[in-house]
Amino acid sequence: QVLLVESGGGLVQAGGSLRLSCAAPRIIFRFSVMNWYRQAPGKERELVASISAIGSTNYADSAKGRFTISRDDAKDTVYLQMNSLKPEDTARYYCNTNNNWGQGTQVTVSS
Repeated sequence: QVLLVESGGGLVQAGGSLRLSCAAPRIIFRFSVMNWYRQAPGKERELVASISAIGSTNYADSAKGRFTISRDDAKDTVYLQMNSLKPEDTARYYCNTNNNWGQGTQVTVSS
């Protein structure tokens, strides 16, 4: 059973922006660290950004300065705002908390 539902992926040109969303059941979302991972073809899944229940954030070096993770507790949703996208950001992006994963949303950045 998929409990996390991602949306917002798509095809964008280099330099463009996308905002990913991940909706979760309240019982999972509240008081949980929420993570965004990504996996490109032939590569391992990597952590992109995390946000704690009180809003503390962490980013992979590749995401710093370009991506912003945020959460809306009223909507039980976590977001990933991605700016200045690069072709190397092309991957399937997954929402995660504890042992729960979404099905992912594809982000493709053309050069």
